[in-house]
Amino acid sequence: MIVETIFSTLDSEGRPNFAPMGVVWGEEAMTVRPFRDTTTYRNLVEMRCGVTNVTDNVLSYARTALSDRQLPHFPASHIRGVVLEEACLWRELEVVDVNGDEQRARIQCRVVGEGRLRDFLGFNRGKNAVIEAAILATRLHVHSPAHIHSAIESCDDLVRRTGGKQERKAMQYIQDYIARWFRARED
Repeated sequence: MIVETIFSTLDSEGRPNFAPMGVVWGEEAMTVRPFRDTTTYRNLVEMRCGVTNVTDNVLSYARTALSDRQLPHFPASHIRGVVLEEACLWRELEVVDVNGDEQRARIQCRVVGEGRLRDFLGFNRGKNAVIEAAILATRLHVHSPAHIHSAIESCDDLVRRTGGKQERKAMQYIQDYIARWFRARED
């Protein structure tokens, strides 16, 4: 099963990177599948560890998907890494094997530590819509403008009907990003 998380890694100088990442979840092992041209991939290969953070804050998913924003964090206990302060729970991972294809890696990891700050209550339809919209916003170059606008409108409708303040703020963040992206292409 793939679980949507915010994955944190450090570079060799100790600078954190946060990225939304679906991981193949397991109790003792996990598989991470980053694209090879990403900071997450480079940091995992170089540092051989990372943290998969489970959070219900979809604004953080949107922000880390669309910017290099640093999020509040604290040191991991079992690896050289950082844990997202707002994480409901997390797993600290060590890299065991790196393979995959030329575009996307398949990184096998062993769980070496874990923690929990609070219950994860799950996602409502509004939170799910924000995550889908954030994923779409990372792929604007792949889809037609008509497809993007239709899909975002559908996600926005779900957020307005079922989401709360956090989900509406996240959706607005995504819509602003998309508008800026299209304006930059027109100039």
